[in-house]
Amino acid sequence: MPPSAEPLETTLRRGLQALGLAATEAQVQGLLAYRALIERWNRVYNLTAVRESQAMVVQHLLDSLAALPHVHAALGGVDAGAGEPQGLPGFAAGPGVAVSAAADGALQILDVGSGAGLPGVVWALMEPRWQVCCVDAVAKKAGFVRQVAAELVLPNLRAEHARVEDLPISAGGGGESRARRGFDVVTSRAFASLADFTALTAHLLAPRGVWVAMKGQVPRDEIAALPACVEMFHVEHLHVPGLDAARCLVWMKPRSEES
Repeated sequence: MPPSAEPLETTLRRGLQALGLAATEAQVQGLLAYRALIERWNRVYNLTAVRESQAMVVQHLLDSLAALPHVHAALGGVDAGAGEPQGLPGFAAGPGVAVSAAADGALQILDVGSGAGLPGVVWALMEPRWQVCCVDAVAKKAGFVRQVAAELVLPNLRAEHARVEDLPISAGGGGESRARRGFDVVTSRAFASLADFTALTAHLLAPRGVWVAMKGQVPRDEIAALPACVEMFHVEHLHVPGLDAARCLVWMKPRSEES
């Protein structure tokens, strides 16, 4: 059966298995319901240029899911890919960054220029311990993410309608101490150049936080254009099941004075 003809749930389950991600039945159904909501809202609002159902599963759901094993491995020492623990340079297993999550594994995640909630909604569905805030300058897109949080009952997901440079740290929620701390991970999916992405969100990053940019081809020119105060410390290639296109994660952190 050609991929375009197979049931959406089959495509999703195959993709999850290929990525080494364990998902509960509720999470699988939640991901499919999220895709259906995007399709429904797309009839009225231009949330995404991807219109075909199978393409949404691959280019939206699996594309966002492909980063999760690597984020797990880097930030929590969780199994990645084929199931082997993988520590990234600069994290707890090596020198440099060691993101200090709460004892229960909770992280504050900011998804910048989130659009229809990608990857933020997908990450919130898969990681209920994480507090995920999606921010977008377009009101209808932030409104859509709020509707998703309500319909799918995701108390760990929130949306902000704002320009990210105007967003206060307190948007992350989680109490006064958390508000002062900022976000552990600031991520984006094809939002802006790396230099603009880091400059616009620097005030939102926790003291030991990291930027994780989802990109297509490795953006060598953008990496070269990063300011001296930002250190790119790791790039890794992603494989998105069913997608014949380059994908990568670019990991960055504020450069220490000793560097």
